[in-house]
Amino acid sequence: MPVDPRAVLDRSAPAPDATVAYGRHPDQVADLRRPAGNGPPRPLVVVVHGGFWRAEYDRAHTGPLAAALAGLGHPVAQLEYRRTGQPGGGWPGTLTDVLAGVAALPGLARPVLGGRLRPGPPLLVGHSAGGHLALYAAVSAPDTVAGVLALAPVADLAEAYRLDLDSGAVAALLGGSPAEHPERYADADPAVRIPPPTPTVVVHGTLDRQVPVALSRSYVAAARAAGSRIRLVELSACEHFGLIDPESSAWPEVALALRSLQVDHCH
Repeated sequence: MPVDPRAVLDRSAPAPDATVAYGRHPDQVADLRRPAGNGPPRPLVVVVHGGFWRAEYDRAHTGPLAAALAGLGHPVAQLEYRRTGQPGGGWPGTLTDVLAGVAALPGLARPVLGGRLRPGPPLLVGHSAGGHLALYAAVSAPDTVAGVLALAPVADLAEAYRLDLDSGAVAALLGGSPAEHPERYADADPAVRIPPPTPTVVVHGTLDRQVPVALSRSYVAAARAAGSRIRLVELSACEHFGLIDPESSAWPEVALALRSLQVDHCH
């Protein structure tokens, strides 16, 4: 019997080492995980979870991913943020929460992660809607982001609205259509704000039914044409959820992509 790719969403993971708050709302927090082993200091890796920005999906489902990254020697923070369907979520709170969290987390993590944390801005690992938010943070506040690993990102909000991904998820985030809120789309849509200013790797499975790989292809092509340091890794046997599953065949490619960003950051 084939394994349900969504099984990772409910898989348990070890508890984080600490939870820190970057704001007053209960969802303005992040879980911290200490890196395994005794390796050299590395940049903080901030995991930005997906779930089409909706309240029913929180950071818990990225526990296996975060624990696996910590097991590879990365200091990790799982960022939470207000989402659509809850007070303060959607426009602009979801976006401003991510900007605030990304900016604050290196300082908040230092007392917990100590000498294993290299000073400086973090690397962002965002999946699906979290990939969108990671790309948004990099273009909106590039001084707070060292690089982005975008896993099946919603990299084109106008196209995602046209395709009605997840039954109106983009409209719920931004309060309507591109015609109704052109200024919001101009601010929030990575496909409009190219090229991304930080080193960026996009990984996308060609079997993805939640976020079509065509969104990443067009985004990366436009960004490269505009002079970006960006590359696309397509995984032919991968769907949407394998990218955050350390037990999937896609996992070595994800780990390698993050490692390449870290090397890029060091140089």
